[in-house]
Amino acid sequence: MEEQKSGQKKSIKHALFEIYDKKYRLLLIIPLLMFFLSLVQIGYQIYTTGDFVDKDVSLKGGVTVTIPFNQNVDTGNIENQISSNFRNNDISVRILRSAGTVAGILVEADINGNDKAQVEALLNAVESSLKIDLSKIDYGIEIIGSSLGSSFFKESLIALAVAFLFMGTVVLIYFRSLVPSAAIILAAFSDMIVTLAVVNILGVKIGTAGIAAFLMLIGYSVDTDILLTVRVLKRKEGTVMDRIISSIKTGMTETITAIVAVTVAMLVTQSEVIRQIMLILLIGLIADIFNTWIQNVGLLRIHIERKAKKGIQI
Repeated sequence: MEEQKSGQKKSIKHALFEIYDKKYRLLLIIPLLMFFLSLVQIGYQIYTTGDFVDKDVSLKGGVTVTIPFNQNVDTGNIENQISSNFRNNDISVRILRSAGTVAGILVEADINGNDKAQVEALLNAVESSLKIDLSKIDYGIEIIGSSLGSSFFKESLIALAVAFLFMGTVVLIYFRSLVPSAAIILAAFSDMIVTLAVVNILGVKIGTAGIAAFLMLIGYSVDTDILLTVRVLKRKEGTVMDRIISSIKTGMTETITAIVAVTVAMLVTQSEVIRQIMLILLIGLIADIFNTWIQNVGLLRIHIERKAKKGIQI
């Protein structure tokens, strides 16, 4: 019985290997479809909201109120109560924790912080929903102007674009071949696009921490792609498929380790900033599995086959 189960596992493993080895052109549909659907989602986001991402107060300006509070509350209910007074604004309520216990409440609203009437209305709504008197509490209030938030967002996008440009330039200089370099750049870009689409679907409001996470994602994405390309093109031992399998063993070990690490950090941390960074990295790492080990592998094999037909040694 055990021998039969072992034989079935081996046959399934062999069948999957055969599909991966022989049907790599067909498998390219998976990452390309992911990329296309992600572009559709981002396009829909722009059409419905006017922006490609849902920004929080740190990127679009507004008011953040931090209130010491030691009772657990229904944040959704609090949000609804405050939002009833601000129909045209986005309201976000989060619980702040310290050592696993409730330490405070954070209320964010994209209102005009320079309008004293709006700020006062927000504070009154907070008092009403939490049933507290803010005049007797040492609360904190932070105001970010819309122009400052917009400036942060533009500068963050410029930093992201510059980082991506330099990454592409270094890859092109190192490999000195257009197709392998383009495959690496495409995989990294696909990781970011797919991650952005999933973040939009989940309704996550991106702040400055989120932009930092996308910068980190460039490094994570390129790491596995360069590992794959170097082993396949630079090394000569074994067949092309042998070198791909060797890359998968090393690369997937790195990726799975990173996935476990960011998942644990996301579940354990009490910081919303760290949780957002870990969530974006987690989504990006999962997307990278498809974009590296299916998309990049397929493009490299097509490149090698075309070179071989022309009699060019790689």
